[in-house]
Amino acid sequence: MIRPCQFDYNEETAVNNAFQAPTSDSDIQSRALDEFNRMADLLESNDIDLLVVDDSPVPPTPDAIFPNNWVSFHSNGTAILYPMFAPSRRRERKSGVLERVREVFKIRHILNLSDYEKQDMFLEGTGSMVLDRVNHVAYACLSRRTNRKVLDEFCRKMSYKPVVFEASDHFGQPIYHTNVMMSVGDNFSVICMDSIRKEQEREMVRKELTKVQKEIIEIDERQMAGFAGNILQVRNRKGDRFIIMSSSAHAAFRPEQLAALSRHGKILHSDIPTIEINGGGSARCMIAEIFLPGY
Repeated sequence: MIRPCQFDYNEETAVNNAFQAPTSDSDIQSRALDEFNRMADLLESNDIDLLVVDDSPVPPTPDAIFPNNWVSFHSNGTAILYPMFAPSRRRERKSGVLERVREVFKIRHILNLSDYEKQDMFLEGTGSMVLDRVNHVAYACLSRRTNRKVLDEFCRKMSYKPVVFEASDHFGQPIYHTNVMMSVGDNFSVICMDSIRKEQEREMVRKELTKVQKEIIEIDERQMAGFAGNILQVRNRKGDRFIIMSSSAHAAFRPEQLAALSRHGKILHSDIPTIEINGGGSARCMIAEIFLPGY
């Protein structure tokens, strides 16, 4: 997780992120920092192994709190750098972050896909893709930020099967990141099937999830707008499973859905409204999972 030092509403990302909304709050950074620290404390209090890196003020990076978009870490020792839509977000690829990770984990190889930015093609990490790392499946809804060619390059290099579809909100606008409309855990998936407008694609996704025996927990568009799709399953040092979400996502779920999720891990939720409203991302976006081997 990246502790923010200059979090703010970013007009560059708002052009295609319908989850963002400007506020008149003059103390956004302070509120976001408090929300970040409370969430980090919640994870650490449950013995979840957390590596927190403080963002640096130069160059300015208002969205640094969402590191999962520019980098991902994999069990074969690969770190992947991704092409980002907004020029301001490209500055998040700071060497100091990777150096801090290298102090604890082995990075054997860096796959740098960022050159696709020169071709106006983008793939924003595990925002653009929802990865089933066990079965090596990459779910992706196409958008301005999720380019099929770059996705195919990732899948070729990392031996993933692409499951590609289109998804849109109730205004007909493409969902900017796949991880706001679906998530995948070890034995479950939370997904807004209604956002996949083409029946053939909807059934393709359902078939793929069923084939690998995921319990499908469907959410509606209202719940998706409350970030119910933006959740993440993790394990702590003892191997206990947890499902991390925001308090707004928790409030959006129905009781029976929360009961279903609880079978897959203890639910942890933290209130992060400043981050969600101004940044357009939620709890899952704030975490870049590290699967790298240790020393």
